[in-house]
Amino acid sequence: MIKNKFFQFAVCLLSIIAVSIPMKSQQIPKNLSKYSETIDRILKAATQNDSAWQRLAEMCDTYGNRLSGSENLEHALDWIYEHMKLDGLQNVRKEEVMVPNWRRGHEYCELVSPRKEKIEMLGLGGSIATPPEGITAEVIVVKSFEELKERAKEAKGKIVLYNAPYKGYGFNVQFRWWGAIRAEEVGAVASLVRSVTPHAMSNPHTGGMAPYSDTLPKTPHAAIIPEWADILERMIKRGQKPIVHLYMEAKFLPDTKSANVMGEIEGTDKKDEIIAVGGHSDSWDVGSGAQDDASGCIAAWEAVKLLKNLGIKTRRTIRAVSWVNEENGQMGGKDYAERHKNEKHALLFEFDSGVFPPSAIGFSAKDSSLYDIVKSFEPLLQKIDSIVVHKGGGGTDIGPMMEQGVPGMGLNTRDGGKYFWYHHTPADTPDKVDANDLNKCIAAIAATIFLYSEIIP
Repeated sequence: MIKNKFFQFAVCLLSIIAVSIPMKSQQIPKNLSKYSETIDRILKAATQNDSAWQRLAEMCDTYGNRLSGSENLEHALDWIYEHMKLDGLQNVRKEEVMVPNWRRGHEYCELVSPRKEKIEMLGLGGSIATPPEGITAEVIVVKSFEELKERAKEAKGKIVLYNAPYKGYGFNVQFRWWGAIRAEEVGAVASLVRSVTPHAMSNPHTGGMAPYSDTLPKTPHAAIIPEWADILERMIKRGQKPIVHLYMEAKFLPDTKSANVMGEIEGTDKKDEIIAVGGHSDSWDVGSGAQDDASGCIAAWEAVKLLKNLGIKTRRTIRAVSWVNEENGQMGGKDYAERHKNEKHALLFEFDSGVFPPSAIGFSAKDSSLYDIVKSFEPLLQKIDSIVVHKGGGGTDIGPMMEQGVPGMGLNTRDGGKYFWYHHTPADTPDKVDANDLNKCIAAIAATIFLYSEIIP
């Protein structure tokens, strides 16, 4: 979850830098030229209509947000299972996974002095509730953990607001993740964080937080919109003392049953070797998780379906997986790694970077010779878009099995910074996904896993 987002930010930045440099047309190596026609077929079939986007919209519109433990998620998983079977995938199944069950409940935040007004907010996943009467306290604004430590006496008994300017997801998310614990260390009664986004549009962003310390009093933790973070800071700079009332009903219920869902196309001479490709089915409990990460599930699933429908035989078995509980527990990836540890996986592929024009394939393997082979795919992949291959690929869901030594891969996209406009917000809905970009991502995934299946020894 959190480590994955740090990684995604870094590799996305590298991808943007790489593709910003004008690329010379690359010659297809002779040993790969025989695959050129197949890549052309994949691209043509992937981009002929908007059926993949329609499937994404149906899932998101029908089942909405899909937080682990929710009925929405379970209904969506049933839908994926039934449609994988209708698509004619083989060995379609649901594998039971126990997942955490955090519930937001009713919540609100408001300025009570020097005037009264609602402050748009979202509690952070894993936070506790406020007392029944809520918390009313003066706000102190800090821009770093170092500043908070220096002003520890001043922060005691107050609500700490982290209002660091946006420098990138990897930098700013630290305040969401560690903010509650650091505020508790100085005796604060609650903590707020500026929503982690470069684009302020009165749109609060939720997300996960670090588990509470067993040695400190637990306090509520929430995100507010950037506009209000700045208002509160300006008030303080004028010598005013803003007072905020925070009310949250958040709680954990007992863990509950959910599932990873998967289906396959069987390989030929290396059918016992698995290439698992997918995204995560769960989302936060706002919006409908279209970018994060219904699009990853749909793109991977459609890529496997595309190979099947084109009659393209792959040497290895290709498995489309919708992993569960990436957002607040990562139990789907952990369960998959344990359950399938005795299978021979040739590759794990995760798509969780948002749907925009495909820009890069990141690849990680202990065997360094494999990278040179994957790097040779570039001229064929550039039939789809300006796609480069670089070192460093993976993701939260495939991380546990990568730790067992299985190579990992991911697709990065050129989002121009827009992914974090919608990330973990009510605005993450299908209209933010471009159908043409989705089709290109599907083509990139299908082409890459086909080439890997055929060419890797």
